[in-house]
Amino acid sequence: MTGGSLGIRSGSYGSLEKHFQQHQQNGGGVHLPIQTTSRTKPAKMLKDKERLFHWICKFAGRKKVGMLFLCIISAAVFVWVLYVGKACAVCYLPVEEAIALMPKFPSFSPIVNNLTYLYEDPLSRDGEFGGSEFGGYPTLKQRSESYDIRESMSMHCGFVRGKKPGRNTGFDMDEIDLAAMEQCQGVVVASAIFGAFDNIQQPSNISEYSKRTVCFFMFVDEETEAYLRKKNGLDSSRKIGIWRIVVVHNLPYKDGRRNGKVPKLLAHRMFPNARFSLWIDGKLELVVDPYQILERHLWRKNATLAISRHYKRFDVFVEAEANKAAGKYDNASIDFQIDFYKKEGLTSYSEAKLPIISDVPEGCVIIREHVPISNLFTCLWFNEVDRFTSRDQISFSTVRDKIQAKTNWTVNMFLDCERRNFVVQKYHRDVLGHMTPLPPTVYPPPPPLVLVYEPPKTALETSAERVASIPVRRARRGRKSGSRRHRKVVAGGRDIDSS
Repeated sequence: MTGGSLGIRSGSYGSLEKHFQQHQQNGGGVHLPIQTTSRTKPAKMLKDKERLFHWICKFAGRKKVGMLFLCIISAAVFVWVLYVGKACAVCYLPVEEAIALMPKFPSFSPIVNNLTYLYEDPLSRDGEFGGSEFGGYPTLKQRSESYDIRESMSMHCGFVRGKKPGRNTGFDMDEIDLAAMEQCQGVVVASAIFGAFDNIQQPSNISEYSKRTVCFFMFVDEETEAYLRKKNGLDSSRKIGIWRIVVVHNLPYKDGRRNGKVPKLLAHRMFPNARFSLWIDGKLELVVDPYQILERHLWRKNATLAISRHYKRFDVFVEAEANKAAGKYDNASIDFQIDFYKKEGLTSYSEAKLPIISDVPEGCVIIREHVPISNLFTCLWFNEVDRFTSRDQISFSTVRDKIQAKTNWTVNMFLDCERRNFVVQKYHRDVLGHMTPLPPTVYPPPPPLVLVYEPPKTALETSAERVASIPVRRARRGRKSGSRRHRKVVAGGRDIDSS
């Protein structure tokens, strides 16, 4: 249960209204309500408002009215920051109750029950249309067949050059780490840092039970390993705090962000015996116990995959333009991907997709159960990222909608303010390097304690003080009958109503 429901953000209404108006001009149905303001207001209403304002000023005073308006504005800003700008109230069960609700059996997987992965040696590049040495080069025909959901399927899903992920496949790991990953049979929390881009964030509020039963794995490259040995004292224990550090060799991509998509989307391949996984970006600090998060976003919702929707944008076309404006990827590649999806039938978000209310995820957190249907989804999502741009927000809805059309399966997309409730975003290292550190707070020393000796007072002095403390009353002057009594004004003060 949440403390409040925000729905669609007002900041995104502009593009939605535009698309709905176009839809209506083309003969579409009734669109979602967009707030409008009338052109004029009746004169009587304006007079009533003026009278109300003067009435408030008359009885409350101008200073109090100003303070009242200031309080209202402050409260409005506080509510906006609390519920829209940051985190919103989320009800988590106590850790013990959440653990007790962990499903004893895997969730139902619609249609697909057996999913295997292609191994190609040598790699086939016939009919090449994007792809990589790591993910293979599936043809457009193979891509189309992968969306034909069947009970038993075999498909590309990374690590195509080896029979076991991480062993001469690209994204290679040491045997001791691979053995530890195979031992994870319950819950995995995974993250990654490449290019020493972030500082390691230690999770907080983690129960003792989770510390014993949850696998916390942080994947790093050799550059980050060197940084961690120097700064954090990484040694042969391969641990920093709660994190097990896994050094990845033979990275498949030059782009560190693209390398991060491997553990983000292919956790089921790297942890073949795990039941649940929680992915968090390297810049995030986990502040809620993993079992509470799983119960809140998967088990309570009967979902097998959950992700937060974008805090502002919900339309893929708007998201693509935002990526271009921010220089997230080269514009030509983004345009090519969007045009490809448009030819397949991609349209702007509209009310026709309800109850789905967003086509754009935030993407820095993925909560999932490792069952065939969710594994299929992340494999297909990874293949789109491998074939086109690495901006996974652009390809998310295409994969989701194609699977939903065949299986009626979908993703639990929760409010982004709920995500901010269990992870806290930190600065990247390059940003921290340009920030001026705050000077340490120096508190002035307390004043020296001076002891003054006062001799005890005599009985005569005490009696004199008592006499002096008796107030002297002045004789009251008589006043004329019927004279008007003036109001008394406190000395040094001001008559508030006199203004």
